[in-house]
Amino acid sequence: MREYRAIYGSLLVNWIGDYLTKAAVTVLVYQQTESVLLSAAAFGVSFIPWIIGGTLLSALAERYPYRRVLIVADLARMVTIALLLIPHTPTWLMLVLVFLASLGMPPTQAARSALLPQLVSRDKLATAITINQTTTQAAQVVGYLIGATIATAISPRVALSLDVLTFALSAIFIARGIQPRPPASARAERRHLLRESGEGFQLVFGRPVLRAIALMVFLFTMFTIVPESLAAAWAAEGSGDSAARGLDQGLIMAANPVGFVVGGLLVARLAGPALRDRLICPFAILSSLALVPALFDPPVMVVVAMVALSGVAGGGLSPTLNGKFVLMLPHGYRARAFGVIQAGMQLFQLAGIVITGVLADQFRLPLVVGLWSIAGVAVMAFLAARWPSRRAFSRAAEAAAATMPPVDEPARPVVPAPSPAPDAAAVARTTVTPEPT
Repeated sequence: MREYRAIYGSLLVNWIGDYLTKAAVTVLVYQQTESVLLSAAAFGVSFIPWIIGGTLLSALAERYPYRRVLIVADLARMVTIALLLIPHTPTWLMLVLVFLASLGMPPTQAARSALLPQLVSRDKLATAITINQTTTQAAQVVGYLIGATIATAISPRVALSLDVLTFALSAIFIARGIQPRPPASARAERRHLLRESGEGFQLVFGRPVLRAIALMVFLFTMFTIVPESLAAAWAAEGSGDSAARGLDQGLIMAANPVGFVVGGLLVARLAGPALRDRLICPFAILSSLALVPALFDPPVMVVVAMVALSGVAGGGLSPTLNGKFVLMLPHGYRARAFGVIQAGMQLFQLAGIVITGVLADQFRLPLVVGLWSIAGVAVMAFLAARWPSRRAFSRAAEAAAATMPPVDEPARPVVPAPSPAPDAAAVARTTVTPEPT
């Protein structure tokens, strides 16, 4: 568990630092330009790498030892964020630096996700993922609050300095706590990066069990992101006082991650693996159903309760799906498959934000949220009706397990399967090639 503690410590300081940067850069850009559009651009630019190149950057993580990828990415991001501390940096250059720093997110998150099954046993993997995801949500709240408070009350550059420190700490945790392992992809078996990235798509969408999880994750995030993205406008409709609007907006935005943490911890503590599996489809439907009462334009505190309940459903759903997904991936494909999921989530979230934003400009916001959520209930019910059997998930997990080295032993490169992505029987026959001496 020493290695897991190291990866957990790295994740904790990394995510707090990421949200510190988002809050601080947004304030810094607004102070320099007094432009809401540019400050919003400073917030949104960090999502671009996932959408335009997340799968390629994640595939790159398979080519090198995960430990090295994590350390190099942390140090590169530390230097890039440090450049934001230079006084009188032009706004356009700040946006470029934030974008460059964000390029480290896909390989970092992909390598961390792919490394985790090598650090904990299969029976503890779901618990470890739940802890990681709930920690991420808590770090989001803490990072935003600390970053915004320090940036506003003291200086944005003080908050950015703390972010530089978090990347240094993260690199130290990894360097001291994670043992060296060879890359998942042997050098002799590497192909063009685009082809390797394409194999990640073929694997995820070529197998019914992985495709079912991917679609549920994509659509779940698309329908539940709406309260957070429309929080400012929703709060403005409920109060004419600027101070009250700010508080209402903060409560609406924080409700989902707080609910996610509560749901994740409750399910992890009170529900066994079998019950968690049975709750997947009900939680998926509840995540959108909880937001349907928005149709009746309830008071802000009722909205906060609705969003929190949706978050609880997400907290019970997401770690279970993540754990099942990871267990069904053959060794050597985990980082690429993670990149596919993350890129899809960012794209579907953006689609949900844009669609509901356009509709909210034309119609009453509570009506838009309510009808959007009804559509979400219908989509989730459809996916639940077509959900693969428990036996199908078990067969896929057993086939993937045959490609994995034992926990606590250095991973050995797996000869990647040829395109198209292999079926379960092919995975079970995957050859394990010894690392050359």
